[in-house]
Amino acid sequence: MTLTKRHTPLRASQSDDDVIIGASSAIEVHGTAERLKDDLRKGAETIREARKSAERPWWKMGRFLFPLGIIVGTLVGFTFVEPEDLHDIHTQVTLMMADLGVSVPQLPDLDFSRVEAEWKRLRNSIPELWKFNNDGREFQVGEAFKARGLDAEYPVILIPGIISTGLESWSTSPDYRAFFREKLWGGFNMVSQVTFNKEKWIAAMMLDPVTGLDPPDVKIRAAEGIDAASMFIQGYWIWSKIIENMAVVNYDTNNLYLAPYDWRLSFFNLEERDGYFSKLKSTIELFKKRQKRKVVIAAHSMGATVVLYFFKWVESPEYGNGGPNWVEDHIEAYISIAGPQLGVPKAIAAFLSGEMKDTVQVNPAGAYVLERFFSRKERQKLFRSWAGSASMWIKGGNAVWGNGVHAPDDECNATHSHGQLIAFRQSQAETAIRGETSRNMTADEASDWILKHTPSTFQKMIATNYSFGIERDEEKLKKNGNDPVKWSNPLEVQLPHAPSMKIYCVYGVGKETERSYWYARGEYEHDVASADSTSPECHEPSAEGCHSPHAETLDLPLTRKNWIDSDYSSDETKPKVQNGVKLGEGDGTVSLLSLGAMCVEGWKRKRWNPAGIKVTTVELPHQPNPSIPRGGANTSDHVDILGSTRLNEIILEVATGAGDKIQDSFVSDIQEYAKKVLWDDDN
Repeated sequence: MTLTKRHTPLRASQSDDDVIIGASSAIEVHGTAERLKDDLRKGAETIREARKSAERPWWKMGRFLFPLGIIVGTLVGFTFVEPEDLHDIHTQVTLMMADLGVSVPQLPDLDFSRVEAEWKRLRNSIPELWKFNNDGREFQVGEAFKARGLDAEYPVILIPGIISTGLESWSTSPDYRAFFREKLWGGFNMVSQVTFNKEKWIAAMMLDPVTGLDPPDVKIRAAEGIDAASMFIQGYWIWSKIIENMAVVNYDTNNLYLAPYDWRLSFFNLEERDGYFSKLKSTIELFKKRQKRKVVIAAHSMGATVVLYFFKWVESPEYGNGGPNWVEDHIEAYISIAGPQLGVPKAIAAFLSGEMKDTVQVNPAGAYVLERFFSRKERQKLFRSWAGSASMWIKGGNAVWGNGVHAPDDECNATHSHGQLIAFRQSQAETAIRGETSRNMTADEASDWILKHTPSTFQKMIATNYSFGIERDEEKLKKNGNDPVKWSNPLEVQLPHAPSMKIYCVYGVGKETERSYWYARGEYEHDVASADSTSPECHEPSAEGCHSPHAETLDLPLTRKNWIDSDYSSDETKPKVQNGVKLGEGDGTVSLLSLGAMCVEGWKRKRWNPAGIKVTTVELPHQPNPSIPRGGANTSDHVDILGSTRLNEIILEVATGAGDKIQDSFVSDIQEYAKKVLWDDDN
């Protein structure tokens, strides 16, 4: 059977339904294409907008920033050029190009006097903090004295305060070789190390808690020479203003000496490790031998305490062996500049919680950065290892700083007494829940509590180096002259027998200063810095462990967190409270009681001043110029006072032999406050 393929003939035409379906398909394809084109257009527009937004504006482009950098760099470089040197620039460029074999066409002679005048006017208008060079104004006090015919009379020794002296590394161990001869305290290098190498910096700066000296493989020493404390960092002067004015009246390195020291060390270890007091004694003796004149000592802040210690050390037969009349024979005058004779309350807060007004009053962003870089625990640990800072501990206890009811420097109608050095705010609800209250503490109680709840190494350091009481018995005061532990406390030792020596107490007043504190407390915690036992005590300072003469145990256990109650501020109370700090009178750092009480009252009594040394007190009101970052000529801030015109005048008056013109000058109520101090047993 033959199979045949069946062919279906093609239709000449399609039905209406077929036409409709075909048309619909065509339209659908066309619509899809249009949508695709729209999507592509939108995508292109999105890409163009993204590119446009990614493009930097013209002021952020390299073509603008590079020339701007050159211009700014040139201007900064010109800040180091003195006006009178401008006309030499072309000559210097010509010589330099000649060395390179490049010929520079000779310019016609130009008159640069107008340029110099305008340049000097511009530099004079720059705020003082931002000037890199001197403009001549720094020498005005010296020029005035020179015009009066006054000249260098007595050799002068300057002794800086706490943290003023730069510290540099002499460590050669592999871990610290990168720091060799670099400043770990002072200068921009310190900022770099703290920022990028904090742990290593802390390890280098912290002292051994047992010996109070350098830890293993670390060697930090005070920088030497005038530059050691002239400036803290470039542009932030400390002693440079005084040095500049003294240079005008013919002081130089032959009759002017700055005695830097490692302020971290206890005074005993300053001599033990560095021979500091021996070098100071030799320098004074050399000055007298060469200049045929006795020496003037000017000491700032902690340096004033160093000088008092030195006076007792140098005449001690066991240590300095200078004889009982050494000070009388070698010292013409002693100028105490913002000297914390009786300590500072901020030392208590620093050792208790690692805080002070400077740390709790920063803005939230600053507080975050501070806590991130240096937590309270880290600051507390550093403070407790620096035995030198313990010399700032408040002295005299309740007799000077007040009891729980009243303090000598309380305001009239005070709502809270400064005598409660550390006080707690606690709600009734919290008391009901916990069933306990926080006990407010006076100066004596706060000191006892901190010492009783710290490591035995810290207690031993305190007990073997410092004493903070008050001694009223004259016979015991004489015996204390042989006890180095007492020498840094003017209430427990007598001034040297130097009737011809003069003492000048110069300090600022009128700036709010931390005086006492509101504290808060939190939960219990395990503290690696806690005391070694519940009641650590020993009776021989040389024995292993601690020495704690404090018998009474107060309410607060060490293992509870304590911090300044920074949430509490009030301008209505007396005293005013800012971020948990109760403010009083002073120079911004040291309380008025500490600055002036010994000068106007304590040293006026034969008990502490048996030779009758004349003590003159000059108070400088704090009147800063708001347009100058550091206050200008009339500031009396604790540090910036070193640049004040009146202080510079006083130093030059004493140094040039015109000190007899200086008279007592008071702008505060320190005389009234000092009379309220319990100087006598029968008060």
